[in-house]
Amino acid sequence: MPPHSILIIGCGSIGERHMRCFLRTGRTTVTICDTNHALLDHLTQLYPVTAVADWQAAIHDGDMTAAVICTPAQLHIPIAKHLLETGIHTLIEKPLSCSLQNVDALIQSRDRSGRQAAVAYVYHTFPFLRQSSEFLRRGTLGPVKQVTMTSGQHFPSGRTSDAVHYAETYYRDRNTGGGAIQDALTHSANWVESIVGPTDSVLCDCAHQVLERVTVEDTVHVSSRHGDVLVNYTLNQFQAPNETTIQFNTARGSVKIEIHRQRWGTFRFGDSDWNWQHAPTEGRDTHFTTQAHAFLDQIEGKSPALCSIEEAAQTLRFNLAALTAASTGNRVHLADLHA
Repeated sequence: MPPHSILIIGCGSIGERHMRCFLRTGRTTVTICDTNHALLDHLTQLYPVTAVADWQAAIHDGDMTAAVICTPAQLHIPIAKHLLETGIHTLIEKPLSCSLQNVDALIQSRDRSGRQAAVAYVYHTFPFLRQSSEFLRRGTLGPVKQVTMTSGQHFPSGRTSDAVHYAETYYRDRNTGGGAIQDALTHSANWVESIVGPTDSVLCDCAHQVLERVTVEDTVHVSSRHGDVLVNYTLNQFQAPNETTIQFNTARGSVKIEIHRQRWGTFRFGDSDWNWQHAPTEGRDTHFTTQAHAFLDQIEGKSPALCSIEEAAQTLRFNLAALTAASTGNRVHLADLHA
């Protein structure tokens, strides 16, 4: 019998992926919970899982080791607080929330409980990103002075099926974590912050350009400051190629990451071309299975490898600052944001 028992709260596309990938670790049994009973019936026919209708009853009546919160973002913190206060280790899907309300209370609940908590910014598990971040932190090329990120994909291709349309999910409303800033850009912002430090201020322009049946932004441009580091992000969710490139520039050379090619490279002054390092994996589930292993390792007392609540709270401030800057047309300083 596997040593752990995981409860997945919310069984949309990301909840199903977490369920599938925790099962693949071979280290846990999985129970699933959702308000959609037809969906639960469907998933129990496909996977060796148990379904429950009430997550609170499940954690009080069962023997759960941990839970993964995959609900709309405005529910993340109240559910996580309850789980931690009940003695359940907790993995929270990104973003941490849609507001700063009760973030400090969540951290206090974690500290009082003695349980582990992490936020599922999955970039932290990508092998080529981990390799490039270790190289950048060593400072071999000197301090980073500028970062550029360019990203785009055809969002409907990955988020529309016979069963559900992206416009019928959390994505359609900023109050539930929707829109390009909270859904997509937040991944890159969180990872860039892990390299160059927290964002101090942002300018942002965003718009709804193409996606059908929603009005939230699908295109965003952000200029941010991190101390003396300047960062520029551009992202859309309608272009044909699924490509993301992040480049870190120093006075002695550059580091480029091509997420779509699962590689990173260096270009020092004097080089004639990029020197590439490849670290490919097969399929998106590989990263989420690695994340599941890392969370189980964290529960077992090994060094945390995932994003902490504090780090995710900083990225939440980035999200909120970008949204505020876009609505006001002004530069927003993250220190001025309050719950």
